[in-house]
Amino acid sequence: MTALPPTRASIDAGRARAAFARYRVMAFVTGGMLLLLTLEMVLKYVFHAGGVDAAGDPEPVIGSWVAFAHGWIYVVYLVTVFDLWSRMRWGASRILVMVAAGVVPVLSFVIEPRAARWVDTDLRAAQA
Repeated sequence: MTALPPTRASIDAGRARAAFARYRVMAFVTGGMLLLLTLEMVLKYVFHAGGVDAAGDPEPVIGSWVAFAHGWIYVVYLVTVFDLWSRMRWGASRILVMVAAGVVPVLSFVIEPRAARWVDTDLRAAQA
C-alpha cells in the first residue's frame, strides 16, 4: 500500500505565513538590488559614465560590489522562494515565476502581492 500525497489541508498555516514573511522581505531586497544592478549596467555599458581602463574595458560607476552583492542576495532569495513554495505545495509554474522575479527588473515588486494573494487563498482553502 502506498501513502497518499499530502493535501493542502495539511499545510501548517503558521509556518507558511512565516515563510511568506521571509519571502516578502527578500523580494523587496532582491528587487531593490536588481534595480541598483540595472542602473550600474546602464551607466557602465550604455553611457560609459565611469570611463574606461587602459584596456578599453568600462569601469564600474557605482561599484563592482553591486553585482557580487546581488548575486548572493539572489541566492538567499531563492532559498526563501523554495521554502515558501514547498510549504504551500504549489505547482512548478509558480516557482518558475517567483525565480524569474529575482532576475527581471521590477518583476519582484509585481509578483510579491500576487504571492500574498496565493498564500491567503490557499490558507483559507486549507482551513475550510
